[in-house]
Amino acid sequence: MDFQVVVLAGGVSKKLLPLVSKDLPNALLPVANRPLLSYTLDHLELSNLKDLIVVVEGRDAALQVRSWISGAYADRLQVEVTAVPEDVGTAGAIRAISHHLTAKDILVVSGDLVSDVPLGAVAATHRRHDAVVTAMLCSAPVSGPSESGSSGGKDKTKKPGRYDLIGLDPTKQFLVHIATGTEVGKDLRVQKSILRAVGQIEIRADLMDAHLYAFKRSVLQEVLDQKAMFNSLKHDVLPYLVRCQLKAEVLLKGIPQAEDNGNEKVISQSNQQMVSQILANASEPTFHLRYALGLNGCPSVRRTHKCSVYIAGSNKYCTRLNSIQAYSDINRDVIGEASHLSGYSFSAHNNIIDPSADLGTKTTVGPHCMLGEGSQMGDKCSVKRSVIGRHCRIGANVKVVNSIIMNHVTIGDNCSIQGSVICSNVQLQERAVLKDCQVGAGFVVTAGSECKGEVLAKK
Repeated sequence: MDFQVVVLAGGVSKKLLPLVSKDLPNALLPVANRPLLSYTLDHLELSNLKDLIVVVEGRDAALQVRSWISGAYADRLQVEVTAVPEDVGTAGAIRAISHHLTAKDILVVSGDLVSDVPLGAVAATHRRHDAVVTAMLCSAPVSGPSESGSSGGKDKTKKPGRYDLIGLDPTKQFLVHIATGTEVGKDLRVQKSILRAVGQIEIRADLMDAHLYAFKRSVLQEVLDQKAMFNSLKHDVLPYLVRCQLKAEVLLKGIPQAEDNGNEKVISQSNQQMVSQILANASEPTFHLRYALGLNGCPSVRRTHKCSVYIAGSNKYCTRLNSIQAYSDINRDVIGEASHLSGYSFSAHNNIIDPSADLGTKTTVGPHCMLGEGSQMGDKCSVKRSVIGRHCRIGANVKVVNSIIMNHVTIGDNCSIQGSVICSNVQLQERAVLKDCQVGAGFVVTAGSECKGEVLAKK
């Protein structure tokens, strides 16, 4: 498709502590016993996008990611792993590798995105509209175990929180307003010029910016060069491009920009009148002008640019792993309703039990569960809606519900684990009870401990 692909794989996110560490960066965090980044790379491979730049924050994390990719994708993908400074932000990461970007269009994919949305459709939308940016939107996920009941699911959507407020034109093809991480209920401010041009705007709080963008490379590089303070593609670059859609003078080298930050500001009154007249008389189905604007008779001025959207169907899976809750949700989903993403074969009991795993007598592993290679479970254990990693040693009469247990974990007899994430090399001594906890790598939970809603990690 002649798109250059950049995968932003992050580094060690503070939001995911203590699950991640300098020894386990975000990209390698296990999801259903597979590194998170493998879901993105497999999806790109299926889309026949095999020449990639993977950007990792931090030199040590980049070395680990490079080592894993070279083994797992040696004959499948052409991947260049590039290290950038930590906490540089997504815009800063692109800025740091801009000298590697040469194609007409750039596809930027977040490495924490787990999705089956066809990337070719996003690219085709971008090309069809000749847009400067095309953002992929998908249904905003409702977090929490599906077993909480239908009323619990409804309550989730009613809770006040922070959403992406997204404004679409009447054709639902173009992005005319975006406020990211906005608290619903606050005043919504929309630019007069956009509202006048569009006529009406559909404001949506049920859609999520999936952090997958197609950019026109020349425009993206120009914005990053001119706006040195821009740190985030989602919070800085995308809203800026959306605000500037009807401003023919924006993004022109050598011509002062006239960004208005909410208040209209135009180069000349005659130009404003001309734009209004064209828009009023346009027979086009969209509000964008299909031809170059002449500014005071000057044909060299760039035409108005377009910010288009691709809205994923509600039957598609699309979630970002950017919180501990999302980590639990995605693990549950890829061995449940989105099992096609995991790549595993399921048994007649609708679960995944490695042939090398060993189960004690009267031990049950329920549907939508996973038990990894070489793991052993004692007698009378029960596992429900959970993922258990490789080479774990689990004693007798242990109950595991709605939890993720990583590799090489040792669990003593009579332990109970619910709604928790337990990292690699953890030891739970006998009769430990954990509910809604996160246990960092290598931690020892002492015998008889009862913990609820705690983060347990080494200092």
